[in-house]
Amino acid sequence: MTFVHPEFDPIALQIGPVAIRWYGLMYVLAFVLVLVLGRIQARRNMLTGWRAHDVDDMLFYGVFGVILGGRLGYVLFYKPMYFLDHPLEIFAVWQGGMSFHGGLIGVLVALWFYGRKRGKRWLDVTDFVAPLVPLGLAAGRLGNFINGELWGRATNADWGMVFPQVDRVLRHPSQLYEFALEGLMLFAIVWTFGSRHRPMGAVSGLFLLGYGVMRYVVEYVREPDAFIGPLPYGLTLGQWLSVPMIVIGLGMMLWAYMRAGKAHPTILDRMK
Repeated sequence: MTFVHPEFDPIALQIGPVAIRWYGLMYVLAFVLVLVLGRIQARRNMLTGWRAHDVDDMLFYGVFGVILGGRLGYVLFYKPMYFLDHPLEIFAVWQGGMSFHGGLIGVLVALWFYGRKRGKRWLDVTDFVAPLVPLGLAAGRLGNFINGELWGRATNADWGMVFPQVDRVLRHPSQLYEFALEGLMLFAIVWTFGSRHRPMGAVSGLFLLGYGVMRYVVEYVREPDAFIGPLPYGLTLGQWLSVPMIVIGLGMMLWAYMRAGKAHPTILDRMK
């Protein structure tokens, strides 16, 4: 079955010279989802010292982390030479060009500042935030799909999607794959895992591991950026950036449970 991308107008609403774009609205939706889920999470974790107003303050830091980190990550990871020649375009975020991996780094730095200000341990903060992130990522991937960007590789499968703004080739709608995997599925996994008490760092580690694996897999059907060129071992830049996430996430989970085991020895350990 063949589908055709609807070629949505990237502008959702035009009021005189002011244009409101779907991509920007998806970011607003992402922040709203984080706020709503965060308040639910705060009520669930009230005994551990989290309150609804903590979420409001944390979101303020997170917004700056996402925008600054995401944009600078795109500039440095994907087009450093281009933006070196066109520095003013770094500020043209309405044209698109945000890096998840850069945004992640930005958020981690922002949460470190938040935790330091509020007297909370950094990993306690990241464990609280990790389950809130995937649905925001899902909103971002919908924005990519509406914009008709980050399309997939050509496919010979019996189904696929044609992106007329690109060519007439049948392609994987990789934005929708990422919406389903990095968004909905990852949310279900991390939210369920985080609904019970876990050792400090375990929820953050699962998020890093889960996102890294899912992004690595989807990259096989996502069209690589032509301006980057071939990378070692035939991997895409997205895959190379995801490998450290997988390693660090797995390491964090092992560390969290080993540390918890030493802090709370089993009955057999006590009998030795």
